[in-house]
Amino acid sequence: MSTLEIRDLHVAVEDKEILRGVNLTVKAGQTHAIMGPNGSGKSTLAYAIAGHPKYTITGGQVLLDGEDLLEMSVDERARAGLFLAMQYPVEVPGVSVSNFLRSAVTAVRGEAPKLREFAKDLKAGMEALAIDPSFAQRNLNEGFSGGEKKRHEILQLELLKPKIAVLDETDSGLDVDALRVVSEGINRFRAKGDTGVLLITHYTRILRYVKPDFVHVFAGGRIVEEGGPELAEKLEAEGYAAYVKEVA
Repeated sequence: MSTLEIRDLHVAVEDKEILRGVNLTVKAGQTHAIMGPNGSGKSTLAYAIAGHPKYTITGGQVLLDGEDLLEMSVDERARAGLFLAMQYPVEVPGVSVSNFLRSAVTAVRGEAPKLREFAKDLKAGMEALAIDPSFAQRNLNEGFSGGEKKRHEILQLELLKPKIAVLDETDSGLDVDALRVVSEGINRFRAKGDTGVLLITHYTRILRYVKPDFVHVFAGGRIVEEGGPELAEKLEAEGYAAYVKEVA
């Protein structure tokens, strides 16, 4: 059973401490939601785990199945089974969605998938996410709507089959229909049972479709409260003001 362990993680950006001792364990079969106001450190956690060079690890450990992710390069982390769906995916002119996805699958598996097998998986994944077939030939994220970008990230998730998926504000910019489709994709991924999900969000609306096992409240660069799905309902009703005041 795959396990992501975050132990007393401290992270700084340009000498300013952002994360101040985060402890969190995500096991296969579990979905954890991280909620909190803007500036609380939620996205910093996601990017630091993934290895973004902007974020400096000043203390702590991040382990995936006992292996230290912080000692790995970004591509090594992906091959180890970590996936990050970014809040703002970047445009890559000149690289088609199809070519990007096949290259990504090749990099993670260590060998290229058979073309017929890949084409079949890609078609099935696109149909499940209600993506037009012509999408495969478009340049990666170039001119994509917010919904198209998010559906593409879930398409990556389904094709790459990681052990642990970190989803940073996957619900951002989605209308009701797109939110439902993206959530169904996340739920298909979760249904495999041998994967874990760390879902970062401001709002509870995605949690109506993707039910978390655990909810963690982020404020001031650390987890200040933990609970079950009922905690998300409390946040919906009361907001984050009390937590922000507590760490101020």
